[in-house]
Parts: sequence; C-alpha cells; structure tokens
Amino acid sequence: MNAEFVREPAPLEVRIHRGAHEIGGNCVELRHGQDTLILDIGKPLTAAWDEVVPLPAAIGLDEDGTRPLGVVISHGHQDHWGLAPQLPTDIPVFIGEGAASILRAAQFWGSGVDLHEAGHLHDRVPFTLGPFTITPYLADHSAYDAFSLLIEAGGRSLFYTGDIRGHGRKAAAFERLLAEPPSPVHAILMEGTSFRTVDPDDSGSAESDSDGSDSDDDTAADSGLAVDSDADATAQAPALASLTESEVEIQLADTLRATTGLVVVLGSAQNIDRLVTVYRATLRADRDLVVDLYTADIAAATGRPSIPAVGDDWPRVHVYAPLRQRVRVKDSGEFERVDRVRERRLYAEQLRERASQLVLFGAYQGEIPNLIREGLLTGGAVVWSMWDGYLGEPSGKRLQAALQSASIPLIQRHTSGHATPADLVRLVQALRPDVVVPIHTEAPDAYASTIGELVQPHADGTWWAV
Repeated sequence: MNAEFVREPAPLEVRIHRGAHEIGGNCVELRHGQDTLILDIGKPLTAAWDEVVPLPAAIGLDEDGTRPLGVVISHGHQDHWGLAPQLPTDIPVFIGEGAASILRAAQFWGSGVDLHEAGHLHDRVPFTLGPFTITPYLADHSAYDAFSLLIEAGGRSLFYTGDIRGHGRKAAAFERLLAEPPSPVHAILMEGTSFRTVDPDDSGSAESDSDGSDSDDDTAADSGLAVDSDADATAQAPALASLTESEVEIQLADTLRATTGLVVVLGSAQNIDRLVTVYRATLRADRDLVVDLYTADIAAATGRPSIPAVGDDWPRVHVYAPLRQRVRVKDSGEFERVDRVRERRLYAEQLRERASQLVLFGAYQGEIPNLIREGLLTGGAVVWSMWDGYLGEPSGKRLQAALQSASIPLIQRHTSGHATPADLVRLVQALRPDVVVPIHTEAPDAYASTIGELVQPHADGTWWAV
C-alpha cells in the first residue's frame, strides 16, 4: 500500500535586519512560505535626525521583491519607526492609535511623522495578515501606547517584546502579562538594553534642529541605572537598579520643595509617563505645571482625559512658549497653535513673579540661556529627566557650562524606560519559551549569565526557524 504523501507545514522563519548587536534601529522580518511580515522599521540611534539611512534589504522593500503583507510598529520611538517614511506607499503600516496620534502632532515640531497607518493595535485583540496572526500586548515603556507582539504562523509562535519594562506607570500591564501569558510561546525575541558590556557613549543626539523634544528619551542606550551617572557601565545592571516612576515622583517633589525659585525639568514630551510624574510631583510641592507648545500638543494628542493637558479641565497646567517655538509658529503662519492656549499662556514677567510656584517641563534646554539672562532662574534649579549620557554630548556640555557659570544646580531625576535583568528573567519564566533570542542590545553574550541555556543569539541578516 502506497503511503499518502503529507506535506510538511512551512516553517515560521525570522531574520533580524538590525538590532542583534546594537540598541535601536530595530527591524525584523518574518517569513512563512512566500509571505513576509516586518516588525518595526527603526532608524539607528547613531544616525542624525536628517540623515538618510537605506531601508534594510528585506524581501519586498526593493522594486523587484514581493511586498511584505505589512509593517507592524511596536511603539513611537524613532529607533523603531524612523525608516517608515521611506516605505513604498502600498505596504500597510500598523501601530497603536495613541502612538500614531502623538507622532502626527509631533510632525509640525520636527519630531514626528504621519504614518498614514492602515490599522491600529489594541491590547490582546488579534488580527491577521495572510498566514500571520498578530496579537498586541500593551507594554509598560517610556513611549506612550507601546506594545509587545505575539506572531503566530504555521503552528509556531514568536513573542517580540519591543521595548518593555516593569517599573513604569503601566507596570500593571507587565504584571498582567506575567500572570496571563500567551501560550505556547516557542521563542522570545527579547530586548536587553539593561545588559551591559560596553560604555554607552555613542547614542543619538540629545539636541536636534527640531523645536520639539530634544530626544526620544530612553530610545538611546540606557544602562538601566536610575540616577547614578558615575556607575560602571561595563557591569551588568543591578537587578534593582531602576527606580519606579512613583519613586521618581517622590524624589522630584522633594527637590521642588527644597528649591525657592523656578524649577525647569528637561525631559521628553513624548514620555507621557514622565509628564504625569512631573505633574504629580508639582502638585505634591503645591506648585503649578508649565509646559511648552510642543508638550501641550503631545498631551492633547493622547486623547486621554486622565493625561494633564492645557485646558479648562486642568487649571494648574499653563504654557510658556520658548523663543524657537514662537519663531516656528510665526514662520509657518499656524497661529492657531498659540491661539488655542491663549487663556493658559504665561510670559516671562509672570514666571518671574510666580517663580516659587511654578515648574517648567518639556523642550526648554535651548531656552536655559535666555532664562538665565533674564534672571528667571535666580534661586532656581534645572532637573535633568533623561538618559544622563546626553550630558556628555556637546549640547549637554554647553548646558552644564551655562548652569555652572550662573551657579544654578543641575539635578538628575530619572529612571530607565527598559526592564531590569531581574524583570526580564521573570518574563522568561512566565512565558516559558523554548529559546530566547537577543535584540535591542549591545551585549547579546551577556544574556546567558542571567537567562541561561535558553539563549540563542542570531546575527543580523541570518534566517532562523522558530
């Protein structure tokens, strides 16, 4: 009797185009039979904002290839979406709705993009593209509306963490993932920003030509250390190195109470967790919050009534427009950007009169020299609420020199946007994969000492089966 021929199912294959040996610039291609899918399409952190970086040589991204079924972007940091504007327009893009809205709002200020997305990601709501089933899982990260992604095809499953942590204001999402994990998970493609073997001295620029955020905050190499800028970056980050956002809030409130004058908190407007942290600390210290025009637009773009924003519902939130932003509005003729915050706008004289009652948060780094010249920081302080590596770059050094010459203290109040090694271990234990593959890390070899024998590094550009 002739045995009936049984066709073997096509494997689920993966190729990391960028990220296997560096932090940022993530791009992953999945293949099942003739169909492909792209996860993230990031720009390397080493590239300048206006630098053109070629698309990875993925199937379908050149004129002769078969188009991928789609590009799924995990969150709104440039090192995960930065090459998207170069995509052929017939390739559908998917991202969280809040993340897409923020990027559109940031576009005017030079820090975003309109992705013209084909659809939106929703927590634990699966959708299909050809043979691929994609299930987003809301992630705790310093970017708003971030997701991890479960990809299933051919009876195999890959869990891509994107950028994730367990100590932010959405820590409950991380704990829910541990308590209610997907199953089975055959492989985890897991970020490892907190694993360290080299000095993170070559990250993205902390100051660009934009009038928006000076950086994407923790998209840069982040050691996972909370505030200690002198920590040994060659050592693996301690398990309990990262403060929670609530702890940063308490520390910042203490700083505000101890300062008699105006306090300026320099941070990324797109880090909505940090905006909430600064607002709550401001109230703890019985002060009012003042944001720049860019931050006001980003907060409004979330569409969430629980996010502090400029308007009647938030009487203790005001606007002070830096010179560069005023010039941009004037040059563009889009004066409605100023008109819609007119009732909540403050000017230099009001900052001077109410200095002990106010906290500025947002893209004010370029405004610091003006604030010093006008005497608005007398008795005040500047708080650095971003990765401390930016302070070693030219813009950071200029800032420190200006503050030192005026005897104004620079205080760090920050925590990482990425999971500690201890939380990554908890994630692996909960999902129980067959293998763990490093990505978004400069230290893939450091995984094994913490994660164990499950770790299987794969170089950029090589195919491997899930």
